[in-house]
Amino acid sequence: MKKTSRIVPDQLKEEVPTEVLKSGTKKNSGKTAGRGQVKEKPETSLKSSQTPTVKTRKVAAEIVSDSDSDGGRLKKAAGSSLLPDVLAAEKQFASSRELTTSDPVSLYMAEIRKYPLLTRVQEQELAKKYFDLKDPLAAQTLVTSNLRFVVKIAVEYSKFGAKMIDLIQEGNIGLLHAVREFNPYKGVRLITYAVWWIRGYIQEFLMKQYSMVKIGTTQNQKILYYQLKKEKQALESMGEPGHAEALSEKLGIPADEIREMAQRMSRRDLSLDAPLDDENSFSLKDLQPTQNESPDVLLSKKEEISNLKSNIEKLRPDLSPRELILLEERLLADEPLTLQEIGDKYGITREAVRQMEVRLMKKIKTQLEKTAR
Repeated sequence: MKKTSRIVPDQLKEEVPTEVLKSGTKKNSGKTAGRGQVKEKPETSLKSSQTPTVKTRKVAAEIVSDSDSDGGRLKKAAGSSLLPDVLAAEKQFASSRELTTSDPVSLYMAEIRKYPLLTRVQEQELAKKYFDLKDPLAAQTLVTSNLRFVVKIAVEYSKFGAKMIDLIQEGNIGLLHAVREFNPYKGVRLITYAVWWIRGYIQEFLMKQYSMVKIGTTQNQKILYYQLKKEKQALESMGEPGHAEALSEKLGIPADEIREMAQRMSRRDLSLDAPLDDENSFSLKDLQPTQNESPDVLLSKKEEISNLKSNIEKLRPDLSPRELILLEERLLADEPLTLQEIGDKYGITREAVRQMEVRLMKKIKTQLEKTAR
């Protein structure tokens, strides 16, 4: 193994006794300094009238092996049970000078590295223990040992614009679901089964946060959400036009659905209150057609209501007491009673109330016709 040495300035190192080495052996003044040994470097100062004296300056030397460096650490990790993809995800989000300690992803990665990966035998034992006995500690170990795989999968979806920590969170929910449903007697690893649940939860989250209006309601729309842009670019790179017909033939989805999905994905949500530009205060809401009725229509309705009320007042003297009750408590009331409620209140059947209402409506109609003549 190749070894290199680093010289550290005196002010950055604690002073170590010259008689004792870090390894616990005594100093050998006639030999080269070993690991952590403090070496005295002579400096001579000659004067004409004095005997030459020797001044010493302490220099700390540290022997560092390649295995302690980042490259050595990665070599060890590559030879361990870590999968290459998981190692790449760890390396991408490892703490570095560019990431501060407040970065949530780097803090999360530092935390999940504390949990070791499980061998196939260990995983099978814990999975059977949870499957048969529902042991929560076994489920917790299965989840924590696979958190790094969730990060690797979440990296694949980071290009869709969502925050990385949110993707990881949704993937963890999928992992929890997978552990709950996993059957260890099928003969497969947990992550082989869990990857489908992890991807499913992440994909569902991406479609929900893309727009306030649900964009992927059918299976074809979900396929188009993730593959439409990629397949269109692939066709254009081969010199073929990315028309809906060509994409329909390649994806097996009707061309009309492809056009509709392309139009829905071409623009994001816009606020109606957002100003059109910086120069004026008009918003999109100001340009929308109004739902209110025109003044002419409102005036016409007001005249009709006034005419109806005047004719009812003329008709009141000719109505029976029961018809007056029905008029006040049902036809003109802000909160009209039902036929059954009126019948129960005055001790008559619902059908009798209905027939009375029909006769009352005929009298009102006749009165309106007389006024119109």
